[in-house]
This record gives sequence, C-alpha cells and structure tokens, in this order.
Amino acid sequence: METKINTQKEVKNELIKCRDIFSKKLQDYGTSWRIMRPSSVTDQIYIKARRIRSFEEKGEFKIQESISSEYQAIINYCIIALIILELNLQSSIMEDIDLKSSLALTLYDKYTNRILNLLEAKNHDYDEAWRHMRISSFTDIILQKLLRTKEIESNHGKTIVSEGVDANYMDIVNYALFALIKLNEQVSKDKGE
Repeated sequence: METKINTQKEVKNELIKCRDIFSKKLQDYGTSWRIMRPSSVTDQIYIKARRIRSFEEKGEFKIQESISSEYQAIINYCIIALIILELNLQSSIMEDIDLKSSLALTLYDKYTNRILNLLEAKNHDYDEAWRHMRISSFTDIILQKLLRTKEIESNHGKTIVSEGVDANYMDIVNYALFALIKLNEQVSKDKGE
C-alpha cells in the first residue's frame, strides 16, 4: 500500500528541528550573529553549501558532522540573513546589535511562516516535482542561488528584472528543506522501513 505524501507535515517537522537548534544556539551564543552584514551571512551559507558538495564529490567528511546538520545550518543562516535584512532596513546604522532572544525567535517564526507559505504555493504549482530530483541537484541550485545573491549584493541590491536577495534566501531554505526530507527518506529506505 502506497503511503500518502504529506509535504506540509514533513516540512513543518524539519522546521521544528531547525528552530530547536536556533533556540539552543541563542542560549549558547545570544544574538552574536547580529553583528554580521548580510554579505557575510551569504558567505557563511556558501561555505556550508560547498562543504555539502565536497562531501557529495569525495564521499567523506574529515570532521564528523552530518549532511543533514549542514542543511539545517543553511536554513538557519538564511533565516538569520532575512532577520538582519529587516532589522538593517529599520535602522541605517547597526546601533542596536543586541537583540532579545524572544524577539529573535518571533522574527524566526515570522520568516518560517513566510517560507512555508511560499513553499506550499510553489509546490502546488510544480506538483511535487522536487521529489524526482537528486539531493545533489538541490546542492547545486543552492550554490547557484548563492552566487546570484552575491552578485546582487555586489550591485548594492539593485536588480533589473530579478527578485532580490530575500527571495533567494527563501528559495534556498525551500531547497534545503527538500534535501532534508529526501535524506530522511533515504535513511528510512536503508533501514528497510
């Protein structure tokens, strides 16, 4: 009997895991990421995506972390970037780099809700096409979107016909979520579930 696919539930489960990591890191580090410029966060996401691609090509990590944890970090850094973009628009100077953890979590939830709505709309339009893609393709698309983001940042956020950096961050989160779901399916398949 075929199992009914529930993308929304799978995505929400992954977002809960990411939020839990974000919340715990807030306890450990506070909002130290608030000092970062959006371009620095983009570079941090790029490093994570390159690490995943390196693993895909070499088949091993020298430092033992899972690919899933790297995708989760990508998701959290993208949401951090969206928060930083919003807060920097509200203040031309990063005068208030201290951010209460409760506000950081509220903003995190705001962006995960936006991302979830975008994912549902696109998934409806594309009819679950991502389920037929390879995980390595998600990595490549994430890297492509990061290169686009870096180009937009180099152009001081100006685009002619393209969406801005915020749209790229949200798309990156969606592809990272799809990768996490596919990785979970792979683990279940390997276990014979």
